[in-house]
Amino acid sequence: MAVLAPLIALVYSVPRLSRWLARPYCLLSALLSIAFLLVRKLPPICNGLPTQREDGNPCDFDWREVEILMFLSAIVMMKNRRSMFLMTCKPPLYMGPEYIKYFNDKTIDEELERDKRVTWIVEFFANWSNDCQSFAPIYADLSLKYNCSGLNFGKVDVGRYTDVSTRYKVSTSPLTKQLPTLILFQGGKEVMRRPQIDKKGRAVSWTFSEENVIREFNLNELYQRAKKLSKGGDMSEEKPGNPTPTAVPDGENKKDK
Repeated sequence: MAVLAPLIALVYSVPRLSRWLARPYCLLSALLSIAFLLVRKLPPICNGLPTQREDGNPCDFDWREVEILMFLSAIVMMKNRRSMFLMTCKPPLYMGPEYIKYFNDKTIDEELERDKRVTWIVEFFANWSNDCQSFAPIYADLSLKYNCSGLNFGKVDVGRYTDVSTRYKVSTSPLTKQLPTLILFQGGKEVMRRPQIDKKGRAVSWTFSEENVIREFNLNELYQRAKKLSKGGDMSEEKPGNPTPTAVPDGENKKDK
């Protein structure tokens, strides 16, 4: 397992790795790293290097170099937290019942503009985020309770579709506190979001619990208003708690989460 996990992570990162290698400064950094290891570990090159080791072996790392390498390794792991997802213990992906439409970078804008009478609550998430995985069953339960013709629930993976994160100003940094982000759309326009963003661009701390989402987004009021819209218009009303599954956009399926 210790060998299999890094191999899986490597295969998972191959497309991103190829784009990374195409950048000259990244390629130069990789070459310098390899050159450092060769000079430091390969006899007879390393034989003439000074050392502070007690055994006097110049071809092995001393305690200062070990500390520096451990610190740099921690930084690299934090910056590549998405790739480390498969190598660490994370909550399992939620595969239970839900009434959620999954968007990609092309379908999200089209769906929001298709019928402006429909209110949308959209979760912006990333699979590598521990908080997103923990919130998934809560969001699915809310979709089963409150989804109707005039109130729909959606999700978009901003870890996969980075241009969506830029367009809707949702940070995907490994250290971000903006994942997950819930945005309420009415008439195709953003009305509110949680967590909120302060003037310095930082996310305001907010707990993603079922009670908080119902209260902050006024789900009970939104649902009653959507039901009235369904009765007054040509929308077919859906009863909460007993929905029929929503069609998933082309190229998307539940496993893609």
